[in-house]
Amino acid sequence: MSINVGQTIQLINNIADVMEKNIEYLTELDSAIGDADHGINMAKGFKAVREKLNGIKANNVGDVLKTVGLTLVSNVGGAAGPIYGTAFMKGAVAANKEEVDMEDFINILRNAVEGIKMRGKSRRGEKTIIDSLEPALEALIRGKEENLDSMVILENMRDEALKGVEYTKGIIATKGRASYLGERSLGHQDPGATSCYLMLNEIYDFLAKDN
Repeated sequence: MSINVGQTIQLINNIADVMEKNIEYLTELDSAIGDADHGINMAKGFKAVREKLNGIKANNVGDVLKTVGLTLVSNVGGAAGPIYGTAFMKGAVAANKEEVDMEDFINILRNAVEGIKMRGKSRRGEKTIIDSLEPALEALIRGKEENLDSMVILENMRDEALKGVEYTKGIIATKGRASYLGERSLGHQDPGATSCYLMLNEIYDFLAKDN
C-alpha cells in the first residue's frame, strides 16, 4: 500500500464528498447530545479544504495534510475545528514524503491520536473521536506486526473504528458539550467518533479501488 501527493488530494476530496452526503446524519446525532451543528460544520470545513487544495503546489503528502489541518481550524466551528485541525497537522509531520506507505500511515495516525489527546485533554472512554480513532490505530499496528496483507489491515482498521462508534452508545460523555448531559448522554452515538469512522471508511474504500 502506498499513496502519493495527487492521490492524497483526491482522497481528501472524496472525504469532502462523504461529509457533504452525511450532513443530516451527523447533525441528527449531534442534536441529541450537542449543538446540532457537527454535520454542517464538517461539510463547511471540507468544502473550504477542497477549494484550498484546488491547484495547490504540494511537494509532499505532509504539505497536503498540513493545508487540510490549517483550513479546518480556520473554517470549522465548535470543538471539531481545533481537534481535527490538530489531527491533520500533527499527522503531517510524519508524512514529509512524496509517497507514504503503511508504516507512514501508522505514524500519521499515531501522531493524530497523540495530538487530539493533547489538544482535547482526552482519552478513550470519554465518548469522543478517540473512541473510534485509537482502536483503528491499534488495528493497524497489530496487522503490521502480524505481516497481514495491507487491505486486510485496512479492513480491520475500518471495522475497529466502527466498533468504537458502537461503543460510544454505551458510555457516558465526560468531555465536550455532551458531558453537560451526564447520564442522559447514555445510549447516544458520538457524532465526532462517527465522522472519524466515515473518514477511515473512505480511506479503506479509496485504497480498495486501487487494489
